[in-house]
Amino acid sequence: MFDTRQAKSALYKLFQRTPVVALAELYRTLKTRSRMSVFRRMKEVGYLSSYTHTCRYYTLRRIPQFDSFGLWHYRDVGFSRAGTLKGAVVDIVGSSPAGRTPRELHELLRVRVNNALLDLTRAGKVRREPSGGERSLYLSADEARAAEQLARRLQGAATKGPAQADLVVEVLLELLDAATVDAAPAEVARRLIARGVGATATQVRQVFERYKLGRKKGVRSPRSRR
Repeated sequence: MFDTRQAKSALYKLFQRTPVVALAELYRTLKTRSRMSVFRRMKEVGYLSSYTHTCRYYTLRRIPQFDSFGLWHYRDVGFSRAGTLKGAVVDIVGSSPAGRTPRELHELLRVRVNNALLDLTRAGKVRREPSGGERSLYLSADEARAAEQLARRLQGAATKGPAQADLVVEVLLELLDAATVDAAPAEVARRLIARGVGATATQVRQVFERYKLGRKKGVRSPRSRR
């Protein structure tokens, strides 16, 4: 087992090679089979556990570049500034102008959240406005904030979301703004949700398919047009 200085040096070198590692790699790097020793050394450098994959992956706190939802993904492994899946759900629901449905949370977090929502509701960490299944709305635990979120959601529902033509424009603008032609429909949907456009990944995918958007067939930047 390395001493403190050796352990820090070994860990920094490891995370320079790859930003996310599993526990087995930490054992090999620190030359120990003691779980307690590994996490003592990891605590000294500051670390985060993934909220996906049953918390089996780790990164250093200084590595993630969190988005506006406090999330960072490396390939299919997700990390939250809040630390845990439940913490991420509470933060996202509480900060949302109009609450969040399970489907919206799934698209943002890229994992199923039903069990977490059930536990958080029972614990009084979020409030549930029942509508049935994926249409249920989850709101802030704060009563005044929840009332404000519900009012905004109902106001948005009254407009029945963006018309198809409007949604096409929103998708095209998002692709141009992101300066990419190969963004996946789910990623575009997440960006639209962040901007307050109530589009699902399915709706965005339909736009992609209809207008042949996506890799090698996407929207060209105005600069590239001649």
